[in-house]
Amino acid sequence: MICHDRINLRGWTTRLGGVFVAAVLCLLPWTGTAEAHGSVVDPASRNYGCWLRWGSDFQNPAMAQEDPMCWQAWQADPNAMWNWNGLYRNESAGNFPAVVPDGQLCSGGRTEGGRYNALDTVGAWQATDITDDFTVRLEDQASHGADYFRVYVTEQGFDPTAQPLTWGALDLVAETGRYGPSTSYEIPVSTSGYTGRHVVYTIWQASHMDQTYFLCSDVNFG
Repeated sequence: MICHDRINLRGWTTRLGGVFVAAVLCLLPWTGTAEAHGSVVDPASRNYGCWLRWGSDFQNPAMAQEDPMCWQAWQADPNAMWNWNGLYRNESAGNFPAVVPDGQLCSGGRTEGGRYNALDTVGAWQATDITDDFTVRLEDQASHGADYFRVYVTEQGFDPTAQPLTWGALDLVAETGRYGPSTSYEIPVSTSGYTGRHVVYTIWQASHMDQTYFLCSDVNFG
């Protein structure tokens, strides 16, 4: 069973009832994500966080009030959460602004046929509390390895709850060398001068081919 099969169950909701759908979903194996790739799990990327908080209860209308940015993302395309580890582009050739325009950084330039477009929606996404010195942790289910990671933080004064994310708003705070194949990676980051709400933007250049992951994590410094 793959993620697309799981999401086809959405159409059953009106015919068979939400309770039955929820029961079926609970019985399905989670092989959809296991067959894919990876993402930042701490501080959680937008769609990983939505899957983590609501994957077992994604039809709960309470999400609209408790977690409205995740709610709009689930409504736009549940596959963006089930496939939290598939937000990548191939053949970028390192020229990222050319393929990922301003305002589309969190969706990887509307990659995968627009599956992740809702992640670009401006608003108060749930944020992870961090300090000046923090660690970006990634999960790599396919053990691709990395040519490098680049970690950015939005500049002080930029408001991600009210402004679309742009390349010009990003400060590079960490850049690594090569990582060998593994199921997890850690990138230590040391910063100063950041307070309040920000986006941590991670670029993961995989080693197995020209495949690049573009990952937005909402954070709160201090």
